[in-house]
Amino acid sequence: MKFFKTKKQLDVNSMENGVRMITVTAPNSTNTEQFNTIRTNIEFSNIDKQLKSIVLTSSSASEGKSTIAANLAVSFARQGKKVLLIDSDLRRPTIEATFNIINPIGLTNYLTEQSVSVNDIFYKTSIDKLYIIPSGPIPPNPSELIGSKKMEKLIKMLEDAFDLIIYDAPPVLSVTDAQILSTKVDGTIIVVRVNKTEKEAVKQAVELIKHVNGKIIGTILNDVVGESNGYYGYYGKNDKR
Repeated sequence: MKFFKTKKQLDVNSMENGVRMITVTAPNSTNTEQFNTIRTNIEFSNIDKQLKSIVLTSSSASEGKSTIAANLAVSFARQGKKVLLIDSDLRRPTIEATFNIINPIGLTNYLTEQSVSVNDIFYKTSIDKLYIIPSGPIPPNPSELIGSKKMEKLIKMLEDAFDLIIYDAPPVLSVTDAQILSTKVDGTIIVVRVNKTEKEAVKQAVELIKHVNGKIIGTILNDVVGESNGYYGYYGKNDKR
């Protein structure tokens, strides 16, 4: 399995070419260390219970949530956790391109075909302890599948088999999928991109997640360029005010 392709264009071609896996290509870089810092902050975001499942989403498209979800998955796996990354963006999937899986059987197949078992949709990556579930073919009814009883049972089943599950979900303001998933997992993280994301859009996204009683554990500010020329930003707890 080829893990990474070079020269990715995150905003336009992530569905065709995958996302930039900086934690793989530059494991000792400042950017990778930022992902490790985010990983640590996530681990300590809930002192009462260990987070077993999180959703990564954003207010709108092209804010970097798929890139961050994939790189965080690598960071957690390299810490020794058994990690599962699920492409639950059934409209604009990126995982199969990132991991170079051709026409994979994935989440859509499992949710719509009785003959497909959960074991058919797992893929082992070249990173030790990191597994993925691609989205599979794009369905006509993504929200209905994400909100189905079969999806709910799958989420519970997977939490017993993995230390951490990361769901790459669609943008909150575009469709209801992220809202639905936020009610079924331990926490939701919203990715915000510098010089792109509008403040009002973030406020609306937060309100929509809270409206369904989803738990927002923090935000990630993406595309911050500082003195170290780092690409990725920082993680911060959700403002309760």
